[in-house]
Amino acid sequence: MQASADPRAARAGVPAAAVPASRPGDGSDTADGPWVTAGSAPDWLRRAAALALAVLSSTGVWVLWELFVNSARGQRVDELARRGATYGQGHLWRLAEPVLDVVSVSFVALGIVVAIGVALLRRRWWLALQVAVLVGGANLTTQVLKADVFTRPHLAEGWTGANTLPSGHTTVAASVSVALLLVVPRGARPVVALLGGAYTAATGVSTLVGQWHRPSDVVAGLLVVSAWTGLVCAFTSRSSLDVPRLDREGAPRRSPGSYVAAIVLIGAAGLSGAVALSALHDVDAAVRAMAGALWSVRRSTEVTAYIGGAFGVLAATSLVFALILAVRQLTATTSRPVPAAAAVPHPVRHAAA
Repeated sequence: MQASADPRAARAGVPAAAVPASRPGDGSDTADGPWVTAGSAPDWLRRAAALALAVLSSTGVWVLWELFVNSARGQRVDELARRGATYGQGHLWRLAEPVLDVVSVSFVALGIVVAIGVALLRRRWWLALQVAVLVGGANLTTQVLKADVFTRPHLAEGWTGANTLPSGHTTVAASVSVALLLVVPRGARPVVALLGGAYTAATGVSTLVGQWHRPSDVVAGLLVVSAWTGLVCAFTSRSSLDVPRLDREGAPRRSPGSYVAAIVLIGAAGLSGAVALSALHDVDAAVRAMAGALWSVRRSTEVTAYIGGAFGVLAATSLVFALILAVRQLTATTSRPVPAAAAVPHPVRHAAA
């Protein structure tokens, strides 16, 4: 059987053997017939977008440490958020404790096994390795940063404890959620992004309720996972690409699910971020007015810092999952021509007799 002589493939300079097979191992990369192109952006741009996410997220972790841990002003603002968690803690802890109890070594192992299992069932061999690297790398990075790289100088009044940035619980919740997002089919990713983002946000806020972490710790944990996601997505292989789904005209079908999820996540990030920034402005003004003496700060300021920190976690989680969803969808397609025989045709509905 000869390869297709489609002019788009010729112009792209892609030989038949180099065309990404939508169904690995079925020989569709040498199929006769028309070809389709699932994406329009160049492949190098897709990989660059993923690497940009990795670089920006990595930089964000350092910026958070510099602003909220390595400066007296940032330490005071962050510490007020931790102190404010005592407000209503008894009632909120009944909700937060079960969420945090889920996070464990066995939970990480189960998450990796499930994600790898889904990837293998879909015959995405390289993707199975990618999610293992993502979960393992993100959680190892968090522990190394927290214990060996970042320190917490004593710049604010009183003992505020050892360094707790990034949050390990948040890293676990986010990494397992993102691993599942990467391995499920394209149409299911928006739903997984919303559910995974909600679970990760619940875990992050729960660590604030229990006074286990400060807001900057939680956001840093999110960014560690985001960095590793960008890195693994930048090396998406042919076997990890989505199978093009065709519409009635034979063109690649676009699903609105990703756009709906993006609107929901970005909208949540915008609204939550506005509340968080307003609270941060008020708390920072109060800290400067009190010349940094935390003991003289009003109780209402602590509560404002706490509530603002919780909304900051919601905003960061929503934005991070929106970006991860966008990068995964982007890197799961290719601008190279794909044999139409490998695509999933539009179902034909027969009229009832």
